[in-house]
Amino acid sequence: MQLQNPPSYRHDTVLPLPMEVRADAWAVDAACSGNPGMMEYQAIDLATGAQVFHFGPVYGTNNIGEFLAIVHALALMEKQGIQKAIYSDSYNAILWVGKKHCKTTLERTPQTAHLYDIIARAEQWLRVHAFRVPIIKWETARWGEIPADFGRKK
Repeated sequence: MQLQNPPSYRHDTVLPLPMEVRADAWAVDAACSGNPGMMEYQAIDLATGAQVFHFGPVYGTNNIGEFLAIVHALALMEKQGIQKAIYSDSYNAILWVGKKHCKTTLERTPQTAHLYDIIARAEQWLRVHAFRVPIIKWETARWGEIPADFGRKK
């Protein structure tokens, strides 16, 4: 996504966000070359357009990356003492976070052992931390690609 100036009526962001999208939020997304394959994820601050964090690449799946991106955002917000909404375009990841369980079918192998350790830490974090941050489904059909998208779709 190429950054453009926001419309003149939008003063809370540098991104061209739809009015119904909160700018006081982070957008998260994952990308995977193959599925499974090399996966990475990131968060973008919707007010500034800045990258908040990036992780990977590691061998995994897109759904795992989407799940970990949300948990990473929640943990970082708690650590920094901030509370913003989180947008994700992954319905599955939002459900998994709500259930505090990454319901992946990725085979556990020596290649995926490190990722499974990260998943276990994320699930444990969800079990012991209460969060009130709204996790909102990004409506791609209405709003276009999420600003955290890696821009690799063909």
